[in-house]
Amino acid sequence: MNSIFGLLPSILMMVAPILIAAIGGMIAERSGVTNIGLEGLMGFGAFGAAAFHTLLEPTLPGSVWFALVAAMLIGALFSLIHAYAAISLKADQTVSGTGINLLAIGITVFLCQIIFKQERTEPYKLGMMPGPGGVYPTAYIAVVVLVASWYLLYRRPVGLRLRACGEHPAAAASAGIDVKKYRYLAVLASGALAGLAGGCLVLTQTIQYTNMTINGAGFIALAAVSFGRWTPKGVGGASLLFGTAVALAIYMVNIPSMRSLPPEFFSVMPYIITLITLVIFSGKDYAPKAVGIPYEKGGS
Repeated sequence: MNSIFGLLPSILMMVAPILIAAIGGMIAERSGVTNIGLEGLMGFGAFGAAAFHTLLEPTLPGSVWFALVAAMLIGALFSLIHAYAAISLKADQTVSGTGINLLAIGITVFLCQIIFKQERTEPYKLGMMPGPGGVYPTAYIAVVVLVASWYLLYRRPVGLRLRACGEHPAAAASAGIDVKKYRYLAVLASGALAGLAGGCLVLTQTIQYTNMTINGAGFIALAAVSFGRWTPKGVGGASLLFGTAVALAIYMVNIPSMRSLPPEFFSVMPYIITLITLVIFSGKDYAPKAVGIPYEKGGS
């Protein structure tokens, strides 16, 4: 029991980026836009946070916080590509999001080569420091994001309008709601949160950005949206489950009785757990009815 309790800070460290990115994905899908590009947007945010922190750390106290702001802005900026393709050009949203994922790998490595003369950022001396009990501030950031998303979606008019755009955009438009505007805002928020998630990950779980830093966390976040049935409460629970699986996979490597197993087993375990839970528990009926469908003015 003591060992499990001692693992709690590590679990929360793993859960935080997944939860923040998943909330972003949920907001986009609630508006009717599928954001497959969470993985790539997290990569952009992680690169931006690592690069800013590396360059600013020697001269600017508290540079980790400026790095997180930079990660959010970079994530939002690149999400505009997906928003324009999916909303204005009415392109296939899965293809557009996949393009963001591929773009992130190429652009971040290219920028690393230009800025740092290598395929990764320079390592920084100190990342984000844990607080009381060894818990990183990213855990509190994730809780704030979760509560704020619930409040905005279910307690404010903007949330009602956004959800209407994802359920029945034609009816929303007939009520005077600008469907494209709300979808743009939702995708931008999704990109900002995914960028923030990438920044939280790179500043707590590693000491530099590489093209393997995200390592599927964005896809796990996307799975958490579906498994959580597109609600903040459900997404929070799903993120906790998947993040715990990732932390346990790392912890189990150090258990003597487990060392006989190949290391690849522990690497794939979180993804296997994710797939199994999705197959058993997820239901398509819970998805917003218009998600993934481009809005046509005058359409149904």
